[in-house]
Amino acid sequence: MERYQHKRRSRRLAWSRALPPAVVVVAVVVDLAWPPFNTFPLLATVSLIAAPMYPLTWTITSGAVACLTGWLLSFRESGEVLSRANVIGFTTLLTLTVVAAFLNRMFAREREQLRTSRQVAEAVQRAMLPTVPERARGLAMATRYQAAQEEALIGGDLYAVHDTPHGLRLVIGDVRGKGTKSVSMVNTLLGVFHAAALQLPDLPSVVQAAEIQVQDLKSREEEMPFEDFVTAVFVEILPDRSAFRMANRGHPTPLLVHDGRVTALEPKEPSLPLGLGDLAGPVVPVDRYDLPPGATLVLFTDGIIEARDRTGAFFDPVPPLTCPLPPDPGAVLDAMLAALFRHTDELGDDAAALAVTRLPDEETGAETSAPVRPEPGSRV
Repeated sequence: MERYQHKRRSRRLAWSRALPPAVVVVAVVVDLAWPPFNTFPLLATVSLIAAPMYPLTWTITSGAVACLTGWLLSFRESGEVLSRANVIGFTTLLTLTVVAAFLNRMFAREREQLRTSRQVAEAVQRAMLPTVPERARGLAMATRYQAAQEEALIGGDLYAVHDTPHGLRLVIGDVRGKGTKSVSMVNTLLGVFHAAALQLPDLPSVVQAAEIQVQDLKSREEEMPFEDFVTAVFVEILPDRSAFRMANRGHPTPLLVHDGRVTALEPKEPSLPLGLGDLAGPVVPVDRYDLPPGATLVLFTDGIIEARDRTGAFFDPVPPLTCPLPPDPGAVLDAMLAALFRHTDELGDDAAALAVTRLPDEETGAETSAPVRPEPGSRV
């Protein structure tokens, strides 16, 4: 996912960096077409425009080019340079170039601080997430994660996979909010899921255990208001891989991708997010779906479907998955994320994705279950 963001930012930066020379060209054209027009105010903006986008050397160079352009235009018109108006104009250009140099240093320091904060937040977030095996029980798995570009706080996205005697159990969730509160909630959920997935016999019991822990944490933490909650999807793939059970607690709808078709797995009965279960009954609705060979179950957080383009339209993950794709969870996620970053420039919220593919029967004999965390460049 990071490589898609880098390409988009590079293209956008290239267009932005063309603005200072474009202003110089406009000033020259205007001066040639309408000599009475004073182009010094226009040239004075060149170094200020360059300050947030260029390195220091190029910011100063842009100011020097603006001064030289102003001198040539003045000399062409009057044959003299040291008139009162020209002296005032040149003084303004030099002063604003110095100001632009100071602004450039300030912008550079702030960008570095923000980049460091974002890198620390993303590293901590990834460290909290458990390692997911590449293969287990004839199933292949892949994950992607990317911190929001508009934030430098630790987010609340989480996922986990456990191979249990009852089948492969998975969870993906999104804690409301960011910062230390989300860290506490993420750690609580990952801990209770680890214990419950291994010990409890059915999926509703696992969900209830998570609900109880979230409610308990909210009652003990004064900083967690009543409206704090966690959206989550719990999945249990049966030992024979023929089907899976799923409990959706207010989370974005998972998708089942198979043979160029995408099926949205809407729950038959909607449920409230974790932390709000006391407002509903104790029954945990669970849906059952078939999992044919080669099918891929795609789970993701709302950072993906809430990504907007320049017109404000939300991203729809269904169209990029409605095409022939290999039975490979990494390829499926990459296809979705490539489309996501064609749709939007930056993510406004953290994004996590988890995909599970039922391998064809002839491939299951050579599977391995060694946990391998994806390389940073391959994550969302």
